[in-house]
Amino acid sequence: MPSIHFKNTFDPDEFGRVMVIHGGYSNERDVSLESGTAILSALKANSINAFGWDPRNESLTNHLEKGVDRAFIALHGKGGEDGLIQGLLESYQIPFTGSGIISSAVAMNKIASKRIFLSENLPVPNYKLLRYKKDLQYAEADLGFPMILKPVSEGSSLGMFKVCQSNELLDAFETVLKYDGIVLAEEYIHGNEITVSILKEKTLPSIKIRTKRDFYDFTAKYESDDTEYICPGFDDEKKEKLYSDLAIKAFNSLKCKGWGRVDFICGQDDSPKILEINTIPGMTKKSLVPKAAAKLGIDFDTLCLNILETSI
Repeated sequence: MPSIHFKNTFDPDEFGRVMVIHGGYSNERDVSLESGTAILSALKANSINAFGWDPRNESLTNHLEKGVDRAFIALHGKGGEDGLIQGLLESYQIPFTGSGIISSAVAMNKIASKRIFLSENLPVPNYKLLRYKKDLQYAEADLGFPMILKPVSEGSSLGMFKVCQSNELLDAFETVLKYDGIVLAEEYIHGNEITVSILKEKTLPSIKIRTKRDFYDFTAKYESDDTEYICPGFDDEKKEKLYSDLAIKAFNSLKCKGWGRVDFICGQDDSPKILEINTIPGMTKKSLVPKAAAKLGIDFDTLCLNILETSI
């Protein structure tokens, strides 16, 4: 693993008054609150003039009157990663961490992002779009069982189902359909999930995830103590570079910037397939970006300061 250097010291005055945005209205509200609380604590511990804003609980107007020099976005899911908050901040000319409006919206939409990945010859799992009951027969014929059903625009593996046989398909479809009005069906690839974090256009060490559950779902991410995280994910430097290069290509294909995380699934044939890009990854105690940064000796506070610097 080549050495990667990030800044360790910062002048707090260069950031001005920093608004950490967390909470919100999405199904990932609780995770966002935890991320935002941790980030806010880290910034204050380093003398940053930071304060929190939860869009669900108060108006932005109160803070605008006091002045906001930049924003650290820690909103996960809808309202945070879909371009909505980015558009609001741009309308007030407030610099912010992470990707812009269009990149955020495209990355949040798993269908739109897959189509761009394919146009750039990047590998993705086989998939079908399901809008109506009649589409189920096509998914079954093309993908077979098991298959994964997931909402188009949700994070943290919310609303995901592994469907193992035909008589389970309709119930799963109707449940997932309630999220977005459209369902993404993917081939089920039995293997390890690999994630590569990106910060300031550089990749952090990959993480290989092993879970005893059917797949890396919400429980495995936030509630289970049995989930294993191996960092770096590979002893083979060539394989580590392969994932690093693919992550950067995927990130750039959507014109993302600042920081983010690219998730892969690796099957028995060792062939990587891109699942999605997270433009505002979790920053909780169990989150993956802090784990990858720690492998390089970057503590949580320093990580937060480096992410904040991407708003400049």
